[in-house]
Amino acid sequence: MNDTERNMVERTSKFLLIVVGSVFFMLILYQYVAPGVINFGSPQRYEEDMTIFPTPDPHYVKKYYFPIKDLERNIDFEIKGEDVIVFLHIQKTGGTTFGRHLVQNVRLELPCDCRPGQKKCTCYRPNRKETWLFSRFSTGWSCGLHADWTELTNCVPGVLNKKESKSKKTRKFYYITLLRDPVSRYLSEWRHVQRGATWKTSLHMCDGRTPTPEELPPCYEGSDWSGCTLQQFMDCPYNLANNRQVRMLADLSLVGCYNLSTVPEKRRSQLLLESAKKNLRDMAFFGLTEFQRKTQYLFERTFHLKFIRPFMQYNSTRAAGVDLDNNTIQRIEELNDLDMKLYDYAKDLFQQRYQYKHMLDRREQRLLRGQASFHSPFREDGAGGEGTARLPTEDYMNHIINGW
Repeated sequence: MNDTERNMVERTSKFLLIVVGSVFFMLILYQYVAPGVINFGSPQRYEEDMTIFPTPDPHYVKKYYFPIKDLERNIDFEIKGEDVIVFLHIQKTGGTTFGRHLVQNVRLELPCDCRPGQKKCTCYRPNRKETWLFSRFSTGWSCGLHADWTELTNCVPGVLNKKESKSKKTRKFYYITLLRDPVSRYLSEWRHVQRGATWKTSLHMCDGRTPTPEELPPCYEGSDWSGCTLQQFMDCPYNLANNRQVRMLADLSLVGCYNLSTVPEKRRSQLLLESAKKNLRDMAFFGLTEFQRKTQYLFERTFHLKFIRPFMQYNSTRAAGVDLDNNTIQRIEELNDLDMKLYDYAKDLFQQRYQYKHMLDRREQRLLRGQASFHSPFREDGAGGEGTARLPTEDYMNHIINGW
């Protein structure tokens, strides 16, 4: 073999080695990346979806008794019909992130049209130009900035009738909201106000009117309360941050709205708390900021709508960075006593719903596996196989992709 032939063989060998190596590399990359990227809508992802959700604590001790009707939430949401989801957005509960999930992250036949530079998205039904979602990022603050339960229930039907230029009495409204640990939420609101934020344009409509300045005095003079200390924030007796979650979920008409002289203080507090509990319990869905994956799970199982990307848990918030002594924490809890009681109630209901729904899902999976095993021509006791292999989760996929 002469030198020319020997060089050609060496070049051919190097080329083949490069090709084989590239193919081998692509196969490895496909095994790690493709299942989490390409098969978004594949039925095989059902088992994978279950792995991203926490397993219920078998030792969880229930605090309250809830009948099955309060635990069961199974809505056949008719997006092509007259059903409307109404999102009650309470300040500093993670509602902005959840609101974006609703308009950008739900797998729909006709996704919401969200364009760069626009604050609102168009969320039409697949069969006509009518909205199925009433929220900040779809319809805007149509009932006022951070409208509460009292405002929304009296306002939403009329707003939609006006937007769609027709009156409908057949609509079904499904109210949803998020709650957050009261101390963390309170501190987050203080930080927000300290940076110059206000909600001065909130209407606080109740019984057909807004509160008078005497009924709802301001906590500060000037355009905002920027730079206020936590002590100043806590010292204002008219601060709507106190027990905000109870106030925004209760029917304020029961206590004379913002007129504190209508009902004695102790009775007023009792009525507000019980009303907030009832309205929360009767809502189609509520989530907790501290449990993002469980919130995602319950929403998906309630409305039979799937999110494209899994929810992420962010614990490094501004509220988490505040160092407090025990006396200050106790003072915040006292100022938010009603919210503390509501959150304790809500957290127990939330955990019980999660356990109940998780149990039903597992039972259904066992039945499906039993049927598949019974009908499989390759059924063999104790046999495994590729079909039973655990697929990588989306979090793991994102880690691999980011690594590349």
